[in-house]
Amino acid sequence: MMEKPKRPPTGSLSANRWIGEEPATAPFHIMVKPIGPKCNLDCAYCFYLEKEVLFGDHEKWKMSDEVLENYIARYIAAQPADPVVFAWQGGEPTLCGLEFFEKAVRWQKQYGAGRVIENALQTNGTLLDDAWGAFFAREKFLVGISIDGPADLHDAYRVKRNGKGSHAEVMRGVEVLRRHGVDFNTLTCVNRMSVDRGAEVYEFLKSIGSRHQQFIPIVERLPDAEAARLGLSHATPPRFAAEDENLDAPVTEWSVPPKAFGRFMWSIFKRWVQRDVGRVYVQLFDVALGKWAGIPGGICVHNEECGRALALEHDGSLFACDHYVYPDFRRGNLRETSLVEMVESAPQQAFGKDKSRTLPRYCQECPVKFACQGGCPKHRFLLTPHEEPGLNYLCAGYRFIFTKIDPYMRAMAELLARREPPARVMDLIATRRLPKPS
Repeated sequence: MMEKPKRPPTGSLSANRWIGEEPATAPFHIMVKPIGPKCNLDCAYCFYLEKEVLFGDHEKWKMSDEVLENYIARYIAAQPADPVVFAWQGGEPTLCGLEFFEKAVRWQKQYGAGRVIENALQTNGTLLDDAWGAFFAREKFLVGISIDGPADLHDAYRVKRNGKGSHAEVMRGVEVLRRHGVDFNTLTCVNRMSVDRGAEVYEFLKSIGSRHQQFIPIVERLPDAEAARLGLSHATPPRFAAEDENLDAPVTEWSVPPKAFGRFMWSIFKRWVQRDVGRVYVQLFDVALGKWAGIPGGICVHNEECGRALALEHDGSLFACDHYVYPDFRRGNLRETSLVEMVESAPQQAFGKDKSRTLPRYCQECPVKFACQGGCPKHRFLLTPHEEPGLNYLCAGYRFIFTKIDPYMRAMAELLARREPPARVMDLIATRRLPKPS
């Protein structure tokens, strides 16, 4: 039986700052924003830069030592099992400075004595130097690099404050990580400009050493008056359309067309399933294999319920999700309320269960529902063919990709069931026991 985690020592935390934590009923994840939305880049599609308005332009954005230590102590105590994974994002978290993360690691070791602690940090890579590289290597950080592919695609939207592209600076950051032997993966935003170049983007990411790749479809709505006030959704959902060119959805010019996103992922899958299974890990395909194999877990986007992945802002405020950092979804502040109490509060539980409860009949009857689960609620702003609200903007893309990969996922799931490596699917294709994907 696992020993019940002990309440950590108070250290420099005074009694009025500490609220004891008991372990949560199940593991949960928090994405920490230690510098809030502040960033040295000005990416056209970034949804988080607008949070400067939410917190006020006068705000001191960097997380204080008090909040940082408080959070580290509470988060470790609240996790019911190892590993305890800290996820640092932004904005651009390296704007906090190296000393900030050195302090974070010291407090992790102090409060987490005996626990397995891991750190993951997402960065645009432009501020990395050898000091950062040495630190990440020494402390075994997993670093995520935000890069959208070759220079022309990356520089289209991922620009600096002066409007110039950032690709060269990102590549210098990648070289820092490679020089110091730091584990890194890549996060690539798929937009209207890159959506027809999936195979090229995939090969580029492999060429720079990325063996773990995550592709994020850019979906950004044009707000109406109510959406601008709440930062949530349109008053009237646009109608469903089967084909991208007829899609009546008010989204930004850089948002990815739904079915085109599915084709983007298919162009990558065709290469991956014939050459790279077991050598390159693509998040969507890993998640899909888990679904076909009946393995629980995965990412919140394609889980039946959500609510266990929250966002912590620099001031200690906890929000329901990274995509719902709005006043109505604020669960409290860790300086005032137990972390577990906020995570397992009734509003947060309802938020998580609504992902399944609000699925329209069109989704409930979908043959790939088991894999898709309706996608992220933030993107459910279309009407179904039956005039029901709640259809995901990316529905056509998800249906396309999950349908196309079905025979290969079935084969890999069968290999897993026989305790054989899924990479054997490449042999099945090479020997024509499975059709070559086309």
